[in-house]
Amino acid sequence: MTYGGAMSTPTTTAAFGSVLKEWRGVRRMSQLELGSIAEVSPRHISFLESGRSNPSRPMVLHLSEVLDVPRQERNRFLSAAGFAPIYEQHDPDGEAMEPIRQAIQWTLEQHDPFPAIVLDRHWNVLQVNNSAAMMFSMLGLESSINMIDVFVHDSAIRTQIVNWSEVGYFLLTRLRTENTSLGGDPFIEQAIAALSADAAIAPPTSATLPPALPAIFQIGDMTVSLLSTIAQFGSAEDIALADQRIELFFPGDEPTRELFLATG
Repeated sequence: MTYGGAMSTPTTTAAFGSVLKEWRGVRRMSQLELGSIAEVSPRHISFLESGRSNPSRPMVLHLSEVLDVPRQERNRFLSAAGFAPIYEQHDPDGEAMEPIRQAIQWTLEQHDPFPAIVLDRHWNVLQVNNSAAMMFSMLGLESSINMIDVFVHDSAIRTQIVNWSEVGYFLLTRLRTENTSLGGDPFIEQAIAALSADAAIAPPTSATLPPALPAIFQIGDMTVSLLSTIAQFGSAEDIALADQRIELFFPGDEPTRELFLATG
């Protein structure tokens, strides 16, 4: 599908051109690469960035999709081009969000007796299931915490993670990926800087690696090994919901499985 745009004065599109060029830089795409993926001529991309062409609303949405721009930033794309924003942040307690609340609650409850938590883009814990609340309590943590702050600033927690060197490296890699996806986030960038300065963090050195890296906690005389996977709403258009994720933890070994089954 090829999208076009009509000519207009630079005053209309200069702001859009700047935003488009900014995000093309974030995604490290040339005008040729963006045009090829978006099925738009590089010349037209150049005209949009310089303000010589006026983007249509479908074009704005199309380019923001190709560039994988977060929902809130897509509103900025639209506003810069002179169109009304379309992405909202709904009342989390409102009627429209009821199916979402039910889906999240069902997922958390069904995952017991293993831990599950809901996080926002800054890793604030929004919800936990019973098993996660128990796990946090065992670690001396409150349920409503910021996980980035815990890993970056709580040295006691880091000493409880037996394989912190590898887990910290994985965490640093994950934060860098998320920061790139968001186009840069000051809070996450501060965490990246702090973790980068931790001399204990290093890439795995083993000649053979497990299928997935567990986080291994030493809690008193108990060793707890946890794997995790992340679930998100694939069709989320709400600004906040698009950044939320459910992190589901699974036993990394049989003793951990038996522990949670016995306490669940």
